[in-house]
Amino acid sequence: MNSEVSLKEWTWQSVYPAPAKLNLFLHVTGRRADGYHLLQTLFRFIDFGDRLRFVARDDDEVILVNPLPGVPVENDLTLRAARLLQAETGCRQGVEIFIDKRLPMGGGLGGGSSDAATVLLALNHLWQLGLSRRRLQEIGLTLGADVPVFIFGRNAFAEGVGESLRAVELPAAWYVVLEPPVQVPTAAIFGAAELKRDSAPMRAVDWKPGIGGNDLEAVAVSRFPAVAEHLRWLSAFGEARMSGSGACVFAEFGSQEAAAQVIGQLPAGMSGWIAAGLDFHPLHELAA
Repeated sequence: MNSEVSLKEWTWQSVYPAPAKLNLFLHVTGRRADGYHLLQTLFRFIDFGDRLRFVARDDDEVILVNPLPGVPVENDLTLRAARLLQAETGCRQGVEIFIDKRLPMGGGLGGGSSDAATVLLALNHLWQLGLSRRRLQEIGLTLGADVPVFIFGRNAFAEGVGESLRAVELPAAWYVVLEPPVQVPTAAIFGAAELKRDSAPMRAVDWKPGIGGNDLEAVAVSRFPAVAEHLRWLSAFGEARMSGSGACVFAEFGSQEAAAQVIGQLPAGMSGWIAAGLDFHPLHELAA
């Protein structure tokens, strides 16, 4: 499924998507001297996520109109991304940012990183800054390890701390995604003493769908019973696993009908949805 549209269609009046990602596998292969973990993972974009809208200002102020509850405005990645883009380019244009937040925080779906990437892609286009995709990825990496892949715009095999990306072609698929009612703090998972940190590295060319697991899952399951409960339920219908550091879990299906049948059986008290896998980020054409 390809969600690209013509570049000229993206205007100040547009709603800019910030899609979720799933980690089809996630291995921890080591740890650097500075404490950052070395990872290998396969990022897949799906056709569900947050939505952002931008309104031009007459001054150079950057304003987040509807801040997220519980998130200090100055810490919000969307605001930081816009201000960083101004600082990196000397741009004196301002903007008001509106977010339609649909992805859960602490869910492992990359919501904050995707929002930041959409800000960088959209404002680079709307402010006519002309930065290359590679330069936007470099800027994005300073905001978070998952930001570059959303700017890269392709499903990707990622290594290092997220900066080394190799595009991967994936078959069409539909996903059932469940949202356990907990926020899993990424730092707590990566800081756990029992976390497996010695998975053997693989070559990107050797990865095939179905290979690998999620090294973070065991820690999250042991500390957050709701994650374990949702995994158990979904595992009855297919191979289920956690995305990122959690809390969300998912399973892949070959058709929309098969995914819909599963979500139709969701017990009371559980929340979830279905989404199609994407070939490209919807804003892929906004950078070159």
